[in-house]
Amino acid sequence: MLKKPVLLLNQNYEPLTILKLKRAITLLILGKVEMIENEDGAMIHAISVAYPIPSVIRLKYFVHIKRKEISLTKKNIIKRDNHQCQYCGRRTGMMTTDHIIPKALGGDDSWENLVCACLECNNKKGNRTLKQAGMKLLRKPRRPSYFTFILREFVNPSVKWRPYLFQS
Repeated sequence: MLKKPVLLLNQNYEPLTILKLKRAITLLILGKVEMIENEDGAMIHAISVAYPIPSVIRLKYFVHIKRKEISLTKKNIIKRDNHQCQYCGRRTGMMTTDHIIPKALGGDDSWENLVCACLECNNKKGNRTLKQAGMKLLRKPRRPSYFTFILREFVNPSVKWRPYLFQS
């Protein structure tokens, strides 16, 4: 129960990170955060006190944070693309990465030029451009934001988080 995820917002309601319930309760007790959303009346009980279980908390002061960069690795490309081949849409089997514009034709190692691909599509495309191979991408690749990348770790984030995540 104390490992339940809680969304932490900056003072301006920008999502900062996801904490464990134990840390969120500690911040509440220390008066560093305020509760924005709770878990529908659920409580955590101490000997003489009961606290509502938070789902979303907000810092009482603004924190300037330098956004962390996500390393450009094969694992992170596959994770960004949800383990789905960006050519055929397959989600099963061995996945690898593919350069949209091959390195031999001047392509680089970047978030915008690398996609997740199944072995069949990777071999079919070979060392050619999309046009030469007669293939299309499911969606244009781009650099993921740090917070949305972290959020992917949670299969079903709380419905109460949605208004604060800047997504539909």
